[in-house]
Amino acid sequence: MKNFSRFLPAVLACSLFFSASPVAAAPPAGAKELYEIKVYRYKTAEQEKLVDDYLRQALLPFLHKAGMAKVGVFKPLANDTAADKITYVFIHLTSLTQWLQLAAAPPVEASGAYTDAVFSAAPYTRMESILLEAFPLAPQMQLPVLNGPQEEHIYELRSYESATEKYHANKVQMFNAGGEIALFKRLGFNAIFYARVLSGSHMPNLMYMTSFDNKQARDAHWKAFGDDAEWKKLKALPEYQNNVSKVEVVLCHAAPYSDL
Repeated sequence: MKNFSRFLPAVLACSLFFSASPVAAAPPAGAKELYEIKVYRYKTAEQEKLVDDYLRQALLPFLHKAGMAKVGVFKPLANDTAADKITYVFIHLTSLTQWLQLAAAPPVEASGAYTDAVFSAAPYTRMESILLEAFPLAPQMQLPVLNGPQEEHIYELRSYESATEKYHANKVQMFNAGGEIALFKRLGFNAIFYARVLSGSHMPNLMYMTSFDNKQARDAHWKAFGDDAEWKKLKALPEYQNNVSKVEVVLCHAAPYSDL
């Protein structure tokens, strides 16, 4: 009994952590948010329905209750013809503790057929979790301001990989102190977030998402960006050479039940 008393404070602390609500206080003004992007990969319409039902009926209500009012759910335009299909779920977090609490208590009660699926009829082929930290000059998620029909809205998710951690840090610096974020803002790219990846399968890399009224507006914005004198000057600077080794661009529509 005497020995057990030595461990009691740690046991109580652990119990309080996992029994506490995942709702966390809002971060101080200007504090950098954390984000999670959940990636669901699947092949069939049946799998897609299982994932959609789980997200709409279980995960999003669970996250809303935890204080995350704006959860984005996006599907690539290429899903219509791709053999391997994807759904992205974008979640903004107030702290790493909140992320751990959410992971410790997934909404299994309301997930029905998704949770109870047998091994031979899984709702996805694989899933991935990407953890990100917002950039200093874009510390918090911004809600998109879009016009026109919702089904025409375009969300562009980009990943910039770098050859080494040093080149990655240089590209992050280019976005912030170098002025790339300011350039996107001046040209009206309607960005939702800019962040560096803390944990994921394509590191070292950064990711960001911009949004547009439609595909034509997206193409016009990128043409303006490529033609911009400030961008031409920035990308030619010697200190920013070779800091991106691979770019992945995914154009998406929001799911009908997405908050963004």
